[in-house]
Amino acid sequence: MIGEFWVSASTTLGLVFLAELGDKTQLVCMTLAARHPAPPVLLGAVLAFMVLNLLAVLFGAAAAAWLPAWLVAGVVAALFALFGLQALRAAGAEDADAVEERSGRSVLLSTFGLIFLAELGDKTQLAVAGLAGTQPALPVWVGGTLALALASALGVLAGQTLLRRLPMSLLHRFSGIFFLLLAVLAGWKAVAALTAAA
Repeated sequence: MIGEFWVSASTTLGLVFLAELGDKTQLVCMTLAARHPAPPVLLGAVLAFMVLNLLAVLFGAAAAAWLPAWLVAGVVAALFALFGLQALRAAGAEDADAVEERSGRSVLLSTFGLIFLAELGDKTQLAVAGLAGTQPALPVWVGGTLALALASALGVLAGQTLLRRLPMSLLHRFSGIFFLLLAVLAGWKAVAALTAAA
């Protein structure tokens, strides 16, 4: 029984971890961790993935179907655009190094919301839902959540070590452009979903 649990959990962990490497949420974690303290970014990401995987295990892909795909993609596009514009505005400030640090709770909630909306119906959530249809739910949830937490931790570590060495104004420009590109992609997805629904 315990052996079967770990086989299912480790299979899910391996598949989901590989699927998440280089994914947009890992890059979001990296960018946020370069600008904010690591613990609330990582905790917000892990909490979002715990909830998303729970939804995937309990309801399969139906959680994403509760809201129209174009609406979810549109909200994600607006959120990414807001983050991008804020970052570019901060890059244009005279003293970018003096940008006020947001509270840990604010960073945690922002990270949670951003990742929750961005990952709703994403390939990793669908993979967890599919695995839960063929394997016991608990080990699939544990394996999927651990995989996404590890991928997020790698993103946070990269953001804290690599990106922190860049000048703050350059970092703000980089993250601003990155979020605006994600906003364009999400907006395109919203338009495509709306067109398909019509």
